Amino acid sequence: MQWILQQFEDTHKLAEALDRLGIPYTWHKVVPFVGELIPEPLVADPGSVIMFGSYSLWKNAEANGYWPGVFKLRPFVQEQVWHPYLLNGPGALFLTLRDVPARLIDDGRQWFLRPVDDSKEEPGNVKSTDEILRMAERVLALEEDEIPTGSLRHDTLLMFTKPVRILREWRLWAVNDRIVTYSLYKDGSRVIHRHEIDDDVLEFGQRMVDVNAGYSPAYIIDVCRTEEGLKLLETNCINAAGFYAADLATLAAAIDGLVRD
Repeated sequence: MQWILQQFEDTHKLAEALDRLGIPYTWHKVVPFVGELIPEPLVADPGSVIMFGSYSLWKNAEANGYWPGVFKLRPFVQEQVWHPYLLNGPGALFLTLRDVPARLIDDGRQWFLRPVDDSKEEPGNVKSTDEILRMAERVLALEEDEIPTGSLRHDTLLMFTKPVRILREWRLWAVNDRIVTYSLYKDGSRVIHRHEIDDDVLEFGQRMVDVNAGYSPAYIIDVCRTEEGLKLLETNCINAAGFYAADLATLAAAIDGLVRD
C-alpha cells in the first residue's frame, strides 16, 4: 500500500508507527478545501493508495481513482440497523438550515445538533434554541456564493435531538469488520487520552460493527457510557480523525493489509 500523509501532529505519530513497521510514506501539503497535493505524488498503482490528513483529501482520491484512498462514509444516522443503539437517534428532528427559522420555536430549549454528513461543517454540540436561530440567521443572511467552502450552508441537513448526559467516551477503529484498536478520550467533562477500554464497551463496539457488516472497509466508531447504558455516538472518517491513544502500529498494519475485492 502506498501511504500519502499530510503534515499534522497526529500524522507524525502515524509516521512513527509506519517507520516501526518498515512501511514507506511521503509527505505532502494539501490545498485547503480543494484537496490538491504539493508536491504531486508519484503513484505506482492507483488501486493501492491510502491517504491521511484533512477530509478534503477525498476529492484528490476520487479525482485520481485511488483505492482505498479516503473512506467516505454514509451518514450513520441513516443506517437503520443502528437506530436502536444511537445516543441521539430516537425522536431526532432533521432540518436543513434554511428550514430552522420556520420550524424551531424560541422556547429556551436545549438541543444537541450536528450535520448529518461527516463534513465537520459544525461540530456536534449543545445549543439553546436562541443560539441556533441566531446561527441560522447569520448564515441565511449570506448569499450562497459568499459562504466559504466547508462552512454551514443554506441546504446543510442538521440533526436535532435531546441532550443526554455522557459519563465516558471511547473511540474504536474498525478494519475489515473487526475492532483493531481503541482509546478512551473523555471521562465526564475531562479530556483524557488513554489506551484503555472496558470489556463491555469493546464487546458493544464489535457488536455495532457486526450488525452493520460491510458499512466501510475501515472507519471509526465512537461509543459512550450513559446512565441508560452504552450508546453509539457517531462514526467518523478514519483518514481525517484524531488518533488519541490508539495503537497506531496495529491500526497501520491492518489498513496496509487491506485487499480490494
